[in-house]
Amino acid sequence: MANPITNTLRLAKAGIVLAQHGVRFFPKGQKVPLALRLARLATLPVAIVAAPFNAGKPKETRISRALTSLGPSYIKAGQFLATRADVIGPELAGDLQNLQDKLPPFSQGQARAAIEEALGGRVEDHFVEFGPPVAAASIAQVHKAIVVENGRRREVAVKILRPGIERRFRRDLDSYFFAARLIERYHAPTRRLKPVAVVENLARTTELEMDLRLEAAAISEMGDTIKPEEGFRVPEVDWRRTAKRVLTTSWIDGIPISDHAALRAKGHDLKRLGLVVLRSFLTHAMRDGFFHADMHQGNLFVDDAGNVVAVDFGIMGRLGAKERRFLAEILHGLITRDYTRAAEVHYWAGYVPPHHPVSVFAQALRAIGEPIHGRTAEEISMADLLGQLFAYTEVFDMQTRPELILLQKSMVIVEGVARGLDPSLNLWTSAEPVAKQWMEDNLGVRGQIRKAGEGAVTLGKILADVPGLIAEAERAASGFAEMARSGLRLDEETVKALAEETARRDFWSRAALWVGALSLAALALKAFGWV
Repeated sequence: MANPITNTLRLAKAGIVLAQHGVRFFPKGQKVPLALRLARLATLPVAIVAAPFNAGKPKETRISRALTSLGPSYIKAGQFLATRADVIGPELAGDLQNLQDKLPPFSQGQARAAIEEALGGRVEDHFVEFGPPVAAASIAQVHKAIVVENGRRREVAVKILRPGIERRFRRDLDSYFFAARLIERYHAPTRRLKPVAVVENLARTTELEMDLRLEAAAISEMGDTIKPEEGFRVPEVDWRRTAKRVLTTSWIDGIPISDHAALRAKGHDLKRLGLVVLRSFLTHAMRDGFFHADMHQGNLFVDDAGNVVAVDFGIMGRLGAKERRFLAEILHGLITRDYTRAAEVHYWAGYVPPHHPVSVFAQALRAIGEPIHGRTAEEISMADLLGQLFAYTEVFDMQTRPELILLQKSMVIVEGVARGLDPSLNLWTSAEPVAKQWMEDNLGVRGQIRKAGEGAVTLGKILADVPGLIAEAERAASGFAEMARSGLRLDEETVKALAEETARRDFWSRAALWVGALSLAALALKAFGWV
């Protein structure tokens, strides 16, 4: 772990690079801690000198160019902070959305060495052909290769981590933790936003990305849950050629989803593709609680059959039952204009403290939701709506919810991809069938019947065990009676008898639980009118 002086120097270097690119550190009007105001003043001469060089360059790409020049860990940090408009403000978050995760590739020799170290032997033992890199990002790069199995040639994609990337991330994350702790210590208003927790979340995310076996498992898991009718698929994992630093999957032959001209030339319906992208994401988030959290245009292709194919599963999001219900209820509440229901679910989930009246929070949601009704899709910006939600977090003392961070970011990205394919796509009306289906499956009659069925299965298992447990109890009681006749002896037989008596007591405790379970089952059956 670096000392404070080393971390300060690293952060100062980053500040100078940002100033060189003309990056403003905080949005106008936002309160800034004194220490950071002083840091901004210290870099002001650099910004003034660099101003002529930045003239004419798009403002929205300045921070992207600055973070790219700082290296992989800053690129990843920038992508992560793009999800945290509540921390850095909507303006800066919007700028970070333009950050492209592209870097020059590392050498072919380094790639071959990485494969041989990870898989053993020579590269030719695993691939009959191994081509140059076709894509290079901040953490890894991808090569096209050929394998031969059962006499058949097959194209594969080989993803390899950058040499030394783990060490570099550990070093820079140490600096991020140092800065976050200082901010929390000296600027009380930011403690609600949990800067240290934000960095911890970034650290966990990047740690998962640097074990490619976990990415392979994510691809496999999502492949098992996707339904054929979704029009969405994922590559197949080649487990024999996959290790911690090397991932091999089937090669995807498809048109980049950003190439609209090529898609039209192939006869693909762009509006349908936009709907597939949006509804697939929402379905995976709500139905499965497991979604691709980096569905930008560079990670999506369209195959000849018209399926949307996703790649790069390094960042995945998970939602528990509670979060899935929250997402479905919020979407359904805003779509149906039931703001009280949407507000109540915030309280049910524990996102808003109970000292704020539900009616007041419902009023705030109405202020966000009403403007989207009666307007065309082109006039509605999901980024603006999320910005308004973030603005209300401080008013209502809402704590940062890490489990929803990736979801918020991913919804904005997915909406952008879908709108690129169909500018008239309305997020809310497109999402309605998915949210409605979840509500019916989980909160409607169908969901209640399914839960009752699950309860019946559990009850059946208990009843099936009853005869054996009764016989066990009879044997225990018989042994206890024999012990009473023979007297108390601390020999082997007495110890065995004491153990059997303990088992008998455990039986009656369980029997009491069975009685309670049977009573509850009877009440449930009566409630459904089945008895």
